[in-house]
Amino acid sequence: MTEKRIADFWFDPSCPYTWLTSRWMTEVERVRAVEVRWHVMSLAVLNEHAEVDPEGDTEGYLWLPVRLFAAVEQRYGQEALGTLYTAFGTRVHQNGQWGFEGVLADAGLPEELAAVAETTEYDQAVRASHEEGIAKVGDHVGTPVISSAGVSFFGPVISRVPRGEDAGRLWDGTLLVAAVPGFHELKGRPHEEPKF
Repeated sequence: MTEKRIADFWFDPSCPYTWLTSRWMTEVERVRAVEVRWHVMSLAVLNEHAEVDPEGDTEGYLWLPVRLFAAVEQRYGQEALGTLYTAFGTRVHQNGQWGFEGVLADAGLPEELAAVAETTEYDQAVRASHEEGIAKVGDHVGTPVISSAGVSFFGPVISRVPRGEDAGRLWDGTLLVAAVPGFHELKGRPHEEPKF
């Protein structure tokens, strides 16, 4: 049996494109010997010193999900974090139901845990996890950051989820390109709205 390659995946749960990339990675797990480990990163942290927040988050909403996700990772571990991300992304990104109502129950977690999103209790955990991911590629990127066997990259930013062997080929190609010494950036077609 082939030993699984670990793919560390840093994500801000609020980003719809990151959600699509995460679903691609769950496809990759089915067609390649890859195991994803989930980690929180934060667009709020990334942009906190920007003169103009590119996310337009003047109310600080983006802090709420990452605090909750950091709490789940700290209290319940990797598997629970991945399960929460699936529940959150399905309700929020696929079904357009913003907020935490029902998400924790869907993930098998206590509903009262949602209260941590309104506190700063897990802000240091958010920052530490974010910094670990950003250190792999630099702060000129956003979410997601993926790192596997010494190869780290931002993205890929996709608007549709490749399935089956298409997902595997995108994984193989992304690793191949990102591993080239001196590689910095590759862009494709113009921006397209996410298709869930």
